[in-house]
Amino acid sequence: MEYRRITSIEDPLFKKMHELMQEVFPPEEVLAFDLWKEPLEDPGIRVCVAVHEGNVVGATEYRYYEDLNVAMTDFTIIGQAGLGIGRFLAQKRLEDLNAWAAASGKQLFGMFAEIYDPYRVEHYEFGGIKPMDPYVRREVLSHLGYKRLDFPYVHPSWNNDGEAVTGLDLCFLPMDDNVNELPAELVVKFLKRYYSVLSNKPKAWYEMVENLETKNTVPLLSI
Repeated sequence: MEYRRITSIEDPLFKKMHELMQEVFPPEEVLAFDLWKEPLEDPGIRVCVAVHEGNVVGATEYRYYEDLNVAMTDFTIIGQAGLGIGRFLAQKRLEDLNAWAAASGKQLFGMFAEIYDPYRVEHYEFGGIKPMDPYVRREVLSHLGYKRLDFPYVHPSWNNDGEAVTGLDLCFLPMDDNVNELPAELVVKFLKRYYSVLSNKPKAWYEMVENLETKNTVPLLSI
């Protein structure tokens, strides 16, 4: 299996990746084909695919914020069961992020990720691919060391229509297992930076951020 970075919508692998995304994710979570041009060319964003026998069988997008020394996994797609795609992507991503942080003279502090809560959201089929089932993914991410930030999380729709998306938890993978809380200031800075691209965020998102700004720390809980 190959780990390939995509930097252009003209790359034939991107078309295959976008089709895979449309099979797996709900429509409001998939950015339109042409709108991928700038993210793919952004040096601060990595879009990488797992290629098996010429086909895109998995993909992941992530980014690293040097000043905050944290990463964010935007998404991970496992397109087939039985190929070890999830482990392959997780290992390659972490290797890349550690090297990215090291090039900045730092040791990666940790990585954010949004995780569906299947106990609140049950209607997503994720293309019928069992490794993408929210129950399975949540357990796998727990084993990887992700923890849930203890606050009600609201996700602005990527349609930029001002709708609030619920049924997700904001989670964090600390590189140090002894980290059981995060500075609230770090969480706020991350959320404002990550969603700065969306001009039309819901009122509930602003209220969530304002509430976080009144706190000193945010506990990390088991998922």
